[in-house]
Amino acid sequence: MSMFKSMNISASALTTQRLRMDVISSNMANVDSTRATYENGQWQPYKRKMVVVQPNEQNSFKSFLQKATNGNNVGAGVKVKNIVEDDAPFRLDYDPTHPDANEEGYVQLPNVDPLKEMVDLMSASRSYEANVTVFNASKGIMMKTLELGK
Repeated sequence: MSMFKSMNISASALTTQRLRMDVISSNMANVDSTRATYENGQWQPYKRKMVVVQPNEQNSFKSFLQKATNGNNVGAGVKVKNIVEDDAPFRLDYDPTHPDANEEGYVQLPNVDPLKEMVDLMSASRSYEANVTVFNASKGIMMKTLELGK
């Protein structure tokens, strides 16, 4: 394993978790946005976005050969595969005075649940903190190794 491999793995996770926090913040900022996109001749509410993460695998013959011969199954971190929209139905709120209310007086609101977003934000924040700790531990181990060479 390369000396900087653990730092690269932690850095990929830090980047991914930062993007997750940005997307969650965007969801929270648009929790009441009733006019986000214009589709089929009418305004649609904001749709919740989610980050899809996958392992950052190197799919070359050389990487598979090295894994098979070394016997180690060390990954290469994570990467963002895609940012997708949640297909959950919009929330309906009865407010006949709202300018976006339909004939029955209901307003379509985004499918963003603030409680769920806060839980996701806490998870992403804790993962970020854990990866900072791993990154700093790797850095400390490298510094101690360099001190041994003095």
